[in-house]
Amino acid sequence: MDGFKTFPPEPVVVTLSDTALELTPIRLGELPRLLAVVRPLAEEITSDPDWMTLLGRHGDAVLDLLAITTRRERAWINDLSLDDAVQLAAAVFEVNADFFVAHVAPSIQGAAQRLAPTLRSLTTSAGTVPLPA
Repeated sequence: MDGFKTFPPEPVVVTLSDTALELTPIRLGELPRLLAVVRPLAEEITSDPDWMTLLGRHGDAVLDLLAITTRRERAWINDLSLDDAVQLAAAVFEVNADFFVAHVAPSIQGAAQRLAPTLRSLTTSAGTVPLPA
């Protein structure tokens, strides 16, 4: 079986300010909160995200994302240095890249495309200008 990974996956260890942190992929129970946090920034998550831009545009969402994916309190995340936060974000993304790139971004984009015709018909029937196709 090519591509078969061990279960559970080996954690990725990242060291931040003398603290070793083991990162593993997200778990099912974390998905509801994670998806709610990721929605505002999903369109900007690429295979090589610009973490500084994401922090600037969606700071609270990125910090919540880091808290959920590291299983640490938000206060701990808030106290990280900027360098450590960017290093941690990159490590979290690496551990969960298949989820973010292959699942989150396409599903949100797909939902938007599926809703577009409905939104156009609703705005047309309400007497407003229809959305462009």
